[in-house]
Parts: sequence; structure tokens; C-alpha cells
Amino acid sequence: MTIPAPPMTAAERRAEETRVHRIAFIVMTVVLLVAPAVVYPVFMMKVMCFALFACAFNLLLGFGGLLSFGHAMFLGSAGYASAHAAKVWGLTPELAILFGTLCAGLLSIGAGLLAIRRLGIYFAMITLALAQMVYFFSLQAPFTGGEDGIQAVPRGHLFGLVDLNQPLAMYGLVLIVFLGGFALVYRIVHSPFGQVLKAIRENESRATSLGYDTERYKLLAFVLSGTLAGLAGATKSIVFQLASLTDVHWSMSGEVVLMTLLGGMGTIFGPVVGAAVIITMQNYLAQLGAWVTVVQGVIFVVCVLAFRRGIVGELGAWLKKSL
Repeated sequence: MTIPAPPMTAAERRAEETRVHRIAFIVMTVVLLVAPAVVYPVFMMKVMCFALFACAFNLLLGFGGLLSFGHAMFLGSAGYASAHAAKVWGLTPELAILFGTLCAGLLSIGAGLLAIRRLGIYFAMITLALAQMVYFFSLQAPFTGGEDGIQAVPRGHLFGLVDLNQPLAMYGLVLIVFLGGFALVYRIVHSPFGQVLKAIRENESRATSLGYDTERYKLLAFVLSGTLAGLAGATKSIVFQLASLTDVHWSMSGEVVLMTLLGGMGTIFGPVVGAAVIITMQNYLAQLGAWVTVVQGVIFVVCVLAFRRGIVGELGAWLKKSL
């Protein structure tokens, strides 16, 4: 007769989850380091930019419980700011990316102060309205290039030394930005701030009764999410040497929702997997033209019906591990 093992304590469960996350992070890093040797580097850079965008959005939706339909305004505005700074002002790539991220952060403060005063669908509609304002500003402003966008953005030399026109050098920069952004999201989620954010998501009234200023926590989460989304957009504009209306259009906000839900809302690695799946479909189904959207919709419906917690969420439930 076998004696059942005693249940793990909370500390042991946290240690086990940390170990699993470290292993998954190492595997993801190794894959991204090896990928340029077997996959087109530009494709992998696009995946990483959108994976960071999805991780930023998941911080707001998956852990804060706030659904934004306007997150593309941070991705696109940072892209325009970074491209303009690099092409017109002649800033080095690291300063251009920093400037674009800062612009997104300032925009997220203004948008957050307006949006977090409402909940649910009202919050989502306010973010959508603000994003549409940013879209029409980007369309009409003289320095954005209108429908043509800002083209031929110079990549330049990183710190005046590394030529980013070399694909592997550019890839290395994007890899560092992605891993740094991902590590920051991971640290935020597992910090006391992240735990309070989860409590607000589960029961805001109870969090308020415990003495937490929920609006301040939600605003900070919104700003952090918008700033990280801006970092993804600023990096993307340097990678592809282009800032266009596509990145600030409402459909981009829909895509990041799809990436998050497909990979697994409220998981650490879900947005990365979701972004990789969506970008891969767009890349390999491009010959279908407008039907790509239809195919994505069908796949999304199937995944929602078959994997209600997303790909990584279901995998974590099957392994009985938090991913």
C-alpha cells in the first residue's frame, strides 16, 4: 500500500512555479538565439515586436482585468515618434526608441486618467474613441506622411558603433529589447504590485475595503502597459524602417486581443505563443489576400471552443503547472 505524498505548501508551490518559469524562459531564449540560423531573421524580429506588444496588453487585460480596444494608439504613436526622431532629427537608434517609448508613456498617462474612471464596456469604448482620435491625428498631421507614413527610416549605428543595417546586429538589439521587456513584465506580475492587481481583477470592492487605492493601481498598470506597447512600436519602426497607419488602426487593437486570448490570457508565456501563431499565419497565408482574416477568424473560433484557456493555459492545466 503506497502512502500518498503530502500536499505541497504555498512556499513549495511558488518555488516549483519559479523553477518551471525559469526553464521555459531559458528554452524560449535558446530558441530565439538559434532561430536566425534556420528562419528568416526579419520574420523573427516581427514576432518579437508583436510578442512584446501582446505581453504589454496581457499585463492590462490578463492581470488587471481591463479590456482596452485602443492599445494600437501606443504602438503606432511610438512608431511615428521614433521614426520622425531618427529620420528628421537624426537621433541615434537607441535615443529614437527611447523617445518613442517616452511619447507612448506620456500618452498613456493622459488616456489612463480619462479611461480608468469607467469600468467594463465603457472603459473599452473610451479607449477605442481615444485611439480613433490618435488615428485621425496621424492621418492629418503634416509630419506623419499621411497615408504614406514615414518611410526610409534610417537604422543608423547603435551607440555610434554597431551598424544596425546588418541583419544579425539588428536582430540582437530586438532580442535584448524583447527579453528585457518580458523580464520586466514577469517581475511586475510577481511583485506585491502584481498581486494587488490580481486582487483588483478578482474583486475590486474587496480590494478597496482592504484599503488599496484601486484607481491608482489601475492607472499605473495602464501606464506600464502603454509604455511597453510603445517600446514595441518604437523598435518595430526602426526594424522595418517604416511608421504607417496600420500600426495605429483599430484593427491592430483587435489583433493584440486575438493574440492574447489565443495564447492564454493571464499567463506569462501565452501572449508570446499567441503572437507567434498569428504572425506565422499572416506570413504563410499571405497569398490568400483578404481571406487571411477569415481563416484567422475560423482558427480563433476553433481554439476558443477547444482551448478555452488558450494554448498555454490549457498546456499549463494539463501539466498542472502555472505557465
